[in-house]
Amino acid sequence: MTDDHEHDVGTDDPPEPNPRSSRNERGPWEQKEALCARITELRAMLDAVELLARNNPDRRPVASGYAMRAAEELDMATQVLSHDKHPALRRAAHLAVAQSHVDAAMNLMVWLAPADDVEAMLPHMTALVEEHLPETDQRRREMADIVKEVKETHEISPVQRYFLAETVGLARRLLQKETLRVRSFVRIVKFVSFALAVVAGLVLFFGMTWPETVPLCFAPEANSSYEVVCPTNNAAPQEQRPDTQEIAAVARTADYLVVALAGLVAASVSAAAALRHIRGTALPYDVPVALAVLKLPTGALTATLGLLLMRGGFVPGLTALDSSAQIIAWAIIFGYSQQLFTRFVDQQGQAVLNAVKGSAEPAARAPESAKA
Repeated sequence: MTDDHEHDVGTDDPPEPNPRSSRNERGPWEQKEALCARITELRAMLDAVELLARNNPDRRPVASGYAMRAAEELDMATQVLSHDKHPALRRAAHLAVAQSHVDAAMNLMVWLAPADDVEAMLPHMTALVEEHLPETDQRRREMADIVKEVKETHEISPVQRYFLAETVGLARRLLQKETLRVRSFVRIVKFVSFALAVVAGLVLFFGMTWPETVPLCFAPEANSSYEVVCPTNNAAPQEQRPDTQEIAAVARTADYLVVALAGLVAASVSAAAALRHIRGTALPYDVPVALAVLKLPTGALTATLGLLLMRGGFVPGLTALDSSAQIIAWAIIFGYSQQLFTRFVDQQGQAVLNAVKGSAEPAARAPESAKA
């Protein structure tokens, strides 16, 4: 007995993780709480539906099996939300996985519930299908016919149950695909932002380390004399046009830094202004934030590259900036002009958000038979 007792003590299982714990939560806390509350609600509904099904001669043979499988799906959803582990770089993946298990449990309840309870679910099932299936889809028209027939006869055949469960399941999968498309878009934007930040950092590093190699300086002519003007330094006027070495001698380490910062500030203003066109989202993916961050390194790059184009004579008539203030002003203009490129990404981001229709889980009414 002693050995057995010691064995029991030594092999105590660790306590079950609490799905409501915020210790390891990396996704939106509100959405996790909503899912946990929804699971609790569905457990109560499942108990009521199972009891009604056991008392229904038509549903009694399948009541135990479907109820057990639905309970297993809810258990798996709860386990996913316990947050023992998170997939790398996917902080909200657990919410989508838990929602999939909840959807499966609801589909199983369609098979389990008596006809009266299925009839009570029809308005919400119809709304979900209409949100995600096009009007030309034959399954949508067939579902409308089934809904009409069930409401008239108050009976539902196994074939109709199968069709309802499969069609609603398809609509939920389409919603999940739309949500995953948003996640993919955000990951791409973040990757591009990181890549542009690395490129901007390299340009800044080389520009500050060897400012004389490609100086951001101009040599305007005024009153028959030439003056070398850089973002942070000027040279005394001289009668002869300065050569490359003389221009490089005036360049300073801070030139690239000042230009990049000016472009960064202008891009920040542009990002703030562009947010007025982006609607907020209840999805656990920060599309507006990702789009705003993309503009920052882009602005630093466009400011630097724009001045290099001006210095190379790419813009006729704008090759003779005669003061440091003018150079910085043009850096601000070029930094803000990144909006010409990133606005297409903004439009795509809004289109991706608009493609996600409805909520992840429409509210369901309690079974009609349970109210009796």
